[in-house]
Amino acid sequence: MKQPDESAAESPFSFDDTPLAREIADLSARRRNLEGVDISLSGRTRVITVSNQKGGVGKTTSTVNLAAALASMGARVLVIDLDPQGNASTALGVPHDSETPSVYDVLIDDFPIADIVQTSPESPNLLCAPSTIHLAGAEIELVSQVAREHRLKTALDTYLTELTERLDFVIIDCPPSLGLLTINAFTAAHELLIPIQCEYYALEGLSQLLGTVRMIQKHLNTTLHLSTIMLTMYDGRTRLAQQVAEEVREHFPEEVLHTMIPRSVRVSEAPSFGQTVIAYDGQSAGAIAYREAAVEIIGRDKDSSVTIEGTP
Repeated sequence: MKQPDESAAESPFSFDDTPLAREIADLSARRRNLEGVDISLSGRTRVITVSNQKGGVGKTTSTVNLAAALASMGARVLVIDLDPQGNASTALGVPHDSETPSVYDVLIDDFPIADIVQTSPESPNLLCAPSTIHLAGAEIELVSQVAREHRLKTALDTYLTELTERLDFVIIDCPPSLGLLTINAFTAAHELLIPIQCEYYALEGLSQLLGTVRMIQKHLNTTLHLSTIMLTMYDGRTRLAQQVAEEVREHFPEEVLHTMIPRSVRVSEAPSFGQTVIAYDGQSAGAIAYREAAVEIIGRDKDSSVTIEGTP
């Protein structure tokens, strides 16, 4: 009987040296780091608007998943869905049919925000002011309104003043345009977060957006500043994605988060189940990345602190 060739059974390659094994090991290490994270929040409400007039950059996806990640760490978060498509409301699992009281009623009919806010089924810490299809006509209706650029800010200031339990974050999801809805968001916010996808033409239109921000700073809201740029849809296997990331970091070295959001099937699937990726698959690469981004955003506040495994 022929004996097996032992030398043939020995492979010169080890599974531990494959790209997949390294990726799995890296993801496991990142999960462990997140388990050791301890955060301390500043005690004030940070109002962040998420905007990019270029569509398909992961704006709504980043809004809801960052909000859910922050809520999972103990922060109380309100998402204001200012996009007529209502995708953020869908992802957070809150009703937003045409009969639902919504942001439209706040902007046009002076409803208090407290009357429209719903709690997401994902977490008692995660709230949503939903959008409905009526918001599609708000751009035109706002033109004739008194103080049309400040209507969201006025309503939000009143809401925050009357709250009995403080919010840590308000995150506003803007439509992919620079109309009156987006201007209302800029006027109400303290910080601007811009998602940029790691693809060709990533910086296209960004100068126009920043020009609008400068105009808002000059005439409507002196406290607004670009605090965060988030790189989304990153695929480290392509040279293009690496080049785009390098270019954006070169232009905005202080604003770009270290964390990059990868392309992820789980992130894409989650909204179809009325969930964020944090609830849908909290151990996936996309969920880990959004949780890391949330930790970075908390850590950028000088009055907050982040500790990992006992080390500042």
